[in-house]
Amino acid sequence: MANLYAYTDGACSGNPGPGGWGALLIAREGDEVVKERELKGGEANTTNNRMELLAAITSLETLAGPSKITVVTDSSYVKDGITKWIFGWKKKGWRTASNKPVKNEELWKRLDAATQRHDVTWEWVKGHAGHPENERADELARAGMAPFKAAK
Repeated sequence: MANLYAYTDGACSGNPGPGGWGALLIAREGDEVVKERELKGGEANTTNNRMELLAAITSLETLAGPSKITVVTDSSYVKDGITKWIFGWKKKGWRTASNKPVKNEELWKRLDAATQRHDVTWEWVKGHAGHPENERADELARAGMAPFKAAK
């Protein structure tokens, strides 16, 4: 059975501003890549955090059936949000520790629902540090942003 990875990234020109998200899905058997798929998209007026979330959400929602997958992100917001903070937010009715509404609540709910279908391991990597798959996800995010940036 192949090991499945999703390398995800978001980009924004201004924050808020035009933004894009990108994801590189790779199935590996040992060190060999057996299948690869690229995903990207964007929005005209968004934030970097929203794009980071959409990259992870779309990666998981794209999978045809329940899968064991490692999601690799350079966003500690996404990784910490889904592995630590979300449990408290849900208990408090989607409020933060300081009793404020959770930002991007609808996206967090989508990510939470998407993770329920899969066996997900979350990994963080330092962004813009030469990690080949993370750099490719960044290129896809910038490509997803391009039509919205040009229209500005």
